[in-house]
Amino acid sequence: MVDVLGGRRLVTREGAVVEAEAALQNKVVALYFAAGRCAPSRDFTPLLCDFYTALVAEARRPAPFEVVFVSADGSAEEMRDFVHELHGAWLALPFHDPYRHELKKRYDITAIPKLVIIKQNGDVITNKGRKQIREHGLACFQNWVEAADIFQNFLV
Repeated sequence: MVDVLGGRRLVTREGAVVEAEAALQNKVVALYFAAGRCAPSRDFTPLLCDFYTALVAEARRPAPFEVVFVSADGSAEEMRDFVHELHGAWLALPFHDPYRHELKKRYDITAIPKLVIIKQNGDVITNKGRKQIREHGLACFQNWVEAADIFQNFLV
């Protein structure tokens, strides 16, 4: 994650601060651009939560996968409420980190919600993560791992 989130600090759902490099190393990363006031975001977030839980939180062998929420909320309070109400146990870029805007530009985010799956170097595996999860469920993860060039013997 050196190229995209290197040197950044991320926050957990509970507010703890973690170093991006340590948390994201050797993982497929999903950048989740969304906002609590957006009905499609509120609709998709529980599905993403179930996907994440099945792959990571409740898996016998957790998958090399992490979601990083990039808020499009109007305030830190709106972001906090959305995270506590619907989000899984994934990470987030702090609301006041101006890098949120750079990521939106870099990944050409013009509408939300958007789930961009990226490699360790920041290259896009797919910008249709939301559609793929809806259509293929857990099966899409194996394709992402293969495209990410992460050495992992992981089967869904």
